[in-house]
Amino acid sequence: MSAATDLAEAARHHGAAADDSASRAEAAAVVAAEAAARSAGVYIRALDGMAELHRMCELYERIWRFGDGSMPLSVELMRAMSKAGNYIAGAFDGDELVGACVGFFAPPAHRSLHSHIAGVSPRTRGRSIGFALKVHQRAWALRHGVTEIAWTYDPLVGRNAYFNIGKLGARPVEYLTNFYGPMHDGLNGADETDRLLIEWRLDDPGVVAACAGTPGRFDAAAEEAAGARYALRRSPSGEPLPAAADAPTVLVAVPRDIEGLRATDPACAARWRGAVREVLGGLLAAGGRIRGFDRGDCYIVDTGGL
Repeated sequence: MSAATDLAEAARHHGAAADDSASRAEAAAVVAAEAAARSAGVYIRALDGMAELHRMCELYERIWRFGDGSMPLSVELMRAMSKAGNYIAGAFDGDELVGACVGFFAPPAHRSLHSHIAGVSPRTRGRSIGFALKVHQRAWALRHGVTEIAWTYDPLVGRNAYFNIGKLGARPVEYLTNFYGPMHDGLNGADETDRLLIEWRLDDPGVVAACAGTPGRFDAAAEEAAGARYALRRSPSGEPLPAAADAPTVLVAVPRDIEGLRATDPACAARWRGAVREVLGGLLAAGGRIRGFDRGDCYIVDTGGL
Protein backbone atom coordinates (compact mmCIF):
# COMPACT_ATOMS: atom_id res chain seq x y z
CA MET A 1 0.00 0.00 0.00
CA SER A 2 1.34 3.47 -0.85
CA ALA A 3 2.42 5.88 1.88
CA ALA A 4 -0.73 7.60 3.08
CA THR A 5 -3.31 7.47 5.86
CA ASP A 6 -6.65 5.85 6.45
CA LEU A 7 -8.05 9.36 7.02
CA ALA A 8 -7.24 10.35 3.47
CA GLU A 9 -9.08 7.33 2.13
CA ALA A 10 -12.06 8.09 4.36
CA ALA A 11 -12.15 11.66 3.11
CA ARG A 12 -12.10 10.52 -0.52
CA HIS A 13 -14.78 7.92 0.20
CA HIS A 14 -17.17 10.34 1.86
CA GLY A 15 -16.27 13.36 -0.23
CA ALA A 16 -13.93 16.08 1.01
CA ALA A 17 -16.00 19.02 -0.21
CA ALA A 18 -16.24 21.60 2.55
CA ASP A 19 -19.22 23.85 3.05
CA ASP A 20 -18.27 25.44 6.39
CA SER A 21 -15.15 26.37 8.34
CA ALA A 22 -15.15 23.20 10.47
CA SER A 23 -15.30 20.87 7.49
CA ARG A 24 -12.66 22.92 5.66
CA ALA A 25 -10.39 22.61 8.70
CA GLU A 26 -10.96 18.85 8.80
CA ALA A 27 -10.23 18.51 5.09
CA ALA A 28 -7.03 20.55 5.43
CA ALA A 29 -5.99 18.41 8.41
CA VAL A 30 -6.46 15.25 6.34
CA VAL A 31 -4.37 16.72 3.53
CA ALA A 32 -1.61 17.59 6.03
CA ALA A 33 -1.76 14.09 7.52
CA GLU A 34 -1.50 12.46 4.11
CA ALA A 35 1.45 14.67 3.17
CA ALA A 36 3.29 13.93 6.44
CA ALA A 37 2.79 10.18 6.03
CA ARG A 38 3.93 10.28 2.42
CA SER A 39 7.04 12.27 3.36
CA ALA A 40 7.87 9.74 6.11
CA GLY A 41 7.29 6.82 3.76
CA VAL A 42 4.63 5.15 5.90
CA TYR A 43 0.96 4.26 5.86
CA ILE A 44 -0.94 5.18 9.05
CA ARG A 45 -4.18 3.54 10.10
CA ALA A 46 -6.16 2.40 13.11
CA LEU A 47 -4.97 -0.78 14.82
CA ASP A 48 -7.47 -3.46 15.76
CA GLY A 49 -7.47 -7.13 16.58
CA MET A 50 -5.35 -8.90 19.14
CA ALA A 51 -2.52 -9.73 16.73
CA GLU A 52 -1.91 -6.10 15.80
CA LEU A 53 -2.20 -4.94 19.39
CA HIS A 54 0.37 -7.55 20.42
CA ARG A 55 2.68 -6.15 17.74
CA MET A 56 2.16 -2.66 19.13
CA CYS A 57 3.07 -3.73 22.67
CA GLU A 58 6.14 -5.56 21.35
CA LEU A 59 7.20 -2.36 19.58
CA TYR A 60 6.82 -0.36 22.79
CA GLU A 61 8.91 -2.95 24.63
CA ARG A 62 11.73 -2.55 22.10
CA ILE A 63 11.61 1.24 22.47
CA TRP A 64 11.36 1.60 26.28
CA ARG A 65 12.78 -1.74 27.48
CA PHE A 66 10.20 -2.04 30.24
CA GLY A 67 11.01 -4.20 33.23
CA ASP A 68 8.81 -6.99 34.53
CA GLY A 69 5.34 -5.72 35.33
CA SER A 70 6.03 -2.15 34.13
CA MET A 71 4.39 -2.20 30.68
CA PRO A 72 2.09 0.85 30.78
CA LEU A 73 -0.70 -0.72 28.73
CA SER A 74 -1.82 -4.32 28.36
CA VAL A 75 -3.07 -5.84 25.12
CA GLU A 76 -6.43 -6.52 26.78
CA LEU A 77 -6.81 -2.88 27.81
CA MET A 78 -5.87 -1.74 24.30
CA ARG A 79 -8.54 -4.05 22.89
CA ALA A 80 -11.18 -2.53 25.17
CA MET A 81 -10.06 1.04 24.40
CA SER A 82 -10.19 0.34 20.67
CA LYS A 83 -13.69 -1.09 20.95
CA ALA A 84 -14.79 1.99 22.90
CA GLY A 85 -13.70 4.24 20.03
CA ASN A 86 -10.46 5.68 21.36
CA TYR A 87 -7.43 6.54 19.23
CA ILE A 88 -5.07 3.62 18.61
CA ALA A 89 -3.08 3.93 15.40
CA GLY A 90 0.06 2.53 13.85
CA ALA A 91 2.52 3.59 11.18
CA PHE A 92 3.56 0.86 8.72
CA ASP A 93 6.64 0.67 6.53
CA GLY A 94 5.41 -2.00 4.18
CA ASP A 95 4.18 -4.75 6.49
CA GLU A 96 6.35 -3.66 9.42
CA LEU A 97 4.80 -1.72 12.29
CA VAL A 98 7.34 1.06 12.94
CA GLY A 99 5.36 3.48 15.12
CA ALA A 100 2.23 3.62 17.24
CA CYS A 101 0.23 6.13 19.22
CA VAL A 102 -2.53 5.68 21.81
CA GLY A 103 -4.95 8.31 23.11
CA PHE A 104 -8.18 8.29 25.07
CA PHE A 105 -11.03 10.75 25.43
CA ALA A 106 -11.26 13.25 28.29
CA PRO A 107 -14.66 14.17 29.84
CA PRO A 108 -17.19 15.03 27.08
CA ALA A 109 -17.49 18.70 27.98
CA HIS A 110 -13.74 19.18 27.44
CA ARG A 111 -13.86 18.07 23.80
CA SER A 112 -10.31 16.85 24.25
CA LEU A 113 -8.15 13.76 23.88
CA HIS A 114 -5.30 12.67 26.14
CA SER A 115 -2.46 11.20 24.08
CA HIS A 116 -0.98 8.69 26.49
CA ILE A 117 1.91 7.04 24.66
CA ALA A 118 3.60 7.34 21.27
CA GLY A 119 6.77 5.74 20.02
CA VAL A 120 8.76 5.00 16.89
CA SER A 121 11.12 2.12 16.17
CA PRO A 122 14.76 3.11 16.74
CA ARG A 123 15.50 1.66 13.31
CA THR A 124 13.40 4.30 11.56
CA ARG A 125 14.18 7.40 13.61
CA GLY A 126 15.03 10.48 11.62
CA ARG A 127 12.25 9.93 9.08
CA SER A 128 9.66 12.12 10.89
CA ILE A 129 7.36 9.17 11.51
CA GLY A 130 6.51 10.54 14.96
CA PHE A 131 5.47 13.81 13.33
CA ALA A 132 3.31 11.93 10.83
CA LEU A 133 1.60 10.03 13.65
CA LYS A 134 0.78 13.23 15.54
CA VAL A 135 -0.55 14.96 12.42
CA HIS A 136 -2.69 11.88 11.76
CA GLN A 137 -3.92 12.02 15.37
CA ARG A 138 -4.86 15.69 14.94
CA ALA A 139 -6.88 14.98 11.79
CA TRP A 140 -8.61 12.02 13.48
CA ALA A 141 -9.45 14.18 16.51
CA LEU A 142 -10.94 16.98 14.43
CA ARG A 143 -13.14 14.45 12.61
CA HIS A 144 -14.39 13.31 16.05
CA GLY A 145 -15.27 16.80 17.31
CA VAL A 146 -12.14 17.19 19.44
CA THR A 147 -10.45 20.60 19.50
CA GLU A 148 -7.55 19.93 21.89
CA ILE A 149 -5.10 17.11 22.58
CA ALA A 150 -3.06 16.95 25.78
CA TRP A 151 -0.08 14.82 26.73
CA THR A 152 2.97 14.85 28.96
CA TYR A 153 6.69 14.64 28.32
CA ASP A 154 9.92 14.75 30.31
CA PRO A 155 11.13 18.39 30.36
CA LEU A 156 14.75 17.23 30.47
CA VAL A 157 14.59 15.57 27.03
CA GLY A 158 15.50 18.39 24.68
CA ARG A 159 14.61 16.65 21.42
CA ASN A 160 11.08 16.01 22.73
CA ALA A 161 10.75 19.61 23.88
CA TYR A 162 11.69 20.82 20.40
CA PHE A 163 9.39 18.29 18.74
CA ASN A 164 6.39 19.25 20.88
CA ILE A 165 6.89 23.01 20.98
CA GLY A 166 8.65 23.71 17.70
CA LYS A 167 7.54 21.05 15.22
CA LEU A 168 3.97 20.65 16.52
CA GLY A 169 3.23 24.11 17.91
CA ALA A 170 1.97 22.75 21.24
CA ARG A 171 2.44 24.64 24.50
CA PRO A 172 3.41 23.37 27.98
CA VAL A 173 0.97 24.60 30.62
CA GLU A 174 1.82 22.81 33.88
CA TYR A 175 4.83 21.27 35.62
CA LEU A 176 3.97 17.91 37.20
CA THR A 177 6.37 16.62 39.85
CA ASN A 178 7.14 12.86 39.80
CA PHE A 179 3.89 12.40 37.90
CA TYR A 180 4.09 8.65 37.23
CA GLY A 181 6.17 7.64 40.23
CA PRO A 182 8.99 5.10 39.68
CA MET A 183 9.08 3.62 36.18
CA HIS A 184 12.48 1.84 36.01
CA ASP A 185 12.48 1.30 32.26
CA GLY A 186 15.45 1.55 29.92
CA LEU A 187 14.94 5.26 29.23
CA ASN A 188 13.89 6.73 32.60
CA GLY A 189 16.18 4.58 34.74
CA ALA A 190 15.77 5.38 38.42
CA ASP A 191 15.07 9.07 37.79
CA GLU A 192 11.90 10.68 39.12
CA THR A 193 9.21 11.15 36.49
CA ASP A 194 8.65 14.90 36.39
CA ARG A 195 6.59 15.88 33.34
CA LEU A 196 5.35 18.93 31.49
CA LEU A 197 1.66 18.86 30.54
CA ILE A 198 1.20 19.91 26.92
CA GLU A 199 -1.90 21.42 25.37
CA TRP A 200 -2.24 21.19 21.59
CA ARG A 201 -5.00 23.49 20.38
CA LEU A 202 -5.82 21.95 17.05
CA ASP A 203 -7.26 25.02 15.36
CA ASP A 204 -4.53 27.43 16.51
CA PRO A 205 -2.92 29.12 13.47
CA GLY A 206 0.55 28.16 14.71
CA VAL A 207 -0.51 24.52 14.97
CA VAL A 208 -2.07 24.59 11.51
CA ALA A 209 1.18 26.00 10.08
CA ALA A 210 3.32 23.49 11.99
CA CYS A 211 1.29 20.53 10.77
CA ALA A 212 1.61 21.83 7.22
CA GLY A 213 5.41 21.71 7.61
CA THR A 214 6.32 25.18 8.92
CA PRO A 215 7.65 24.70 12.46
CA GLY A 216 8.07 27.46 15.00
CA ARG A 217 11.58 28.91 15.20
CA PHE A 218 13.05 30.08 18.48
CA ASP A 219 16.50 31.65 18.90
CA ALA A 220 17.92 31.90 22.42
CA ALA A 221 20.84 34.06 21.27
CA ALA A 222 18.45 36.58 19.72
CA GLU A 223 16.33 36.53 22.87
CA GLU A 224 19.43 37.17 25.02
CA ALA A 225 20.49 40.03 22.76
CA ALA A 226 17.01 41.51 23.25
CA GLY A 227 17.35 41.38 27.05
CA ALA A 228 16.48 37.82 28.09
CA ARG A 229 18.53 36.35 30.94
CA TYR A 230 19.44 32.78 31.86
CA ALA A 231 17.79 31.43 35.00
CA LEU A 232 19.54 28.09 34.47
CA ARG A 233 22.68 27.48 32.43
CA ARG A 234 24.92 24.52 31.59
CA SER A 235 28.43 24.73 32.96
CA PRO A 236 31.37 23.78 30.69
CA SER A 237 31.42 20.40 32.46
CA GLY A 238 27.67 19.88 31.91
CA GLU A 239 26.44 20.76 35.40
CA PRO A 240 23.30 22.86 36.03
CA LEU A 241 24.07 26.46 37.07
CA PRO A 242 21.04 28.38 38.43
CA ALA A 243 21.27 32.17 38.37
CA ALA A 244 19.14 35.14 39.37
CA ALA A 245 17.25 36.33 36.30
CA ASP A 246 15.01 39.34 36.81
CA ALA A 247 13.77 39.88 33.27
CA PRO A 248 10.50 39.69 31.33
CA THR A 249 11.94 36.73 29.38
CA VAL A 250 14.20 34.10 30.92
CA LEU A 251 16.05 31.11 29.47
CA VAL A 252 16.15 27.70 31.12
CA ALA A 253 18.74 25.22 29.85
CA VAL A 254 18.46 21.42 29.99
CA PRO A 255 21.23 18.80 29.60
CA ARG A 256 22.26 17.93 26.07
CA ASP A 257 21.66 14.19 26.53
CA ILE A 258 19.77 13.33 29.72
CA GLU A 259 19.31 9.67 28.73
CA GLY A 260 23.05 9.21 28.28
CA LEU A 261 23.69 11.13 31.49
CA ARG A 262 21.40 8.82 33.46
CA ALA A 263 23.59 5.91 32.36
CA THR A 264 27.02 7.54 32.84
CA ASP A 265 26.45 9.96 35.74
CA PRO A 266 23.11 9.41 37.50
CA ALA A 267 24.05 11.84 40.29
CA CYS A 268 24.46 14.66 37.77
CA ALA A 269 21.20 13.64 36.08
CA ALA A 270 19.48 13.93 39.47
CA ARG A 271 20.98 17.40 39.98
CA TRP A 272 19.53 18.45 36.64
CA ARG A 273 16.15 17.07 37.62
CA GLY A 274 16.16 19.11 40.82
CA ALA A 275 17.39 22.29 39.13
CA VAL A 276 14.85 22.20 36.29
CA ARG A 277 12.09 21.33 38.74
CA GLU A 278 12.95 24.32 40.91
CA VAL A 279 13.58 26.85 38.15
CA LEU A 280 11.17 25.91 35.36
CA GLY A 281 8.55 24.49 37.69
CA GLY A 282 8.78 27.59 39.84
CA LEU A 283 8.39 29.92 36.88
CA LEU A 284 5.27 28.13 35.64
CA ALA A 285 3.76 27.99 39.12
CA ALA A 286 4.24 31.76 39.41
CA GLY A 287 2.41 32.41 36.14
CA GLY A 288 5.22 32.21 33.59
CA ARG A 289 4.52 30.92 30.10
CA ILE A 290 6.81 28.78 27.96
CA ARG A 291 6.87 30.46 24.56
CA GLY A 292 9.41 28.32 22.80
CA PHE A 293 12.36 25.97 22.85
CA ASP A 294 15.66 26.67 21.14
CA ARG A 295 17.20 23.60 19.49
CA GLY A 296 20.35 24.30 21.48
CA ASP A 297 18.38 22.88 24.42
CA CYS A 298 16.93 25.93 26.15
CA TYR A 299 13.36 26.88 27.11
CA ILE A 300 12.22 30.45 26.44
CA VAL A 301 9.89 31.57 29.21
CA ASP A 302 7.92 34.82 29.32
CA THR A 303 7.55 35.92 32.92
CA GLY A 304 6.09 39.38 32.58
CA GLY A 305 8.66 40.49 35.16
CA LEU A 306 7.49 38.10 37.91
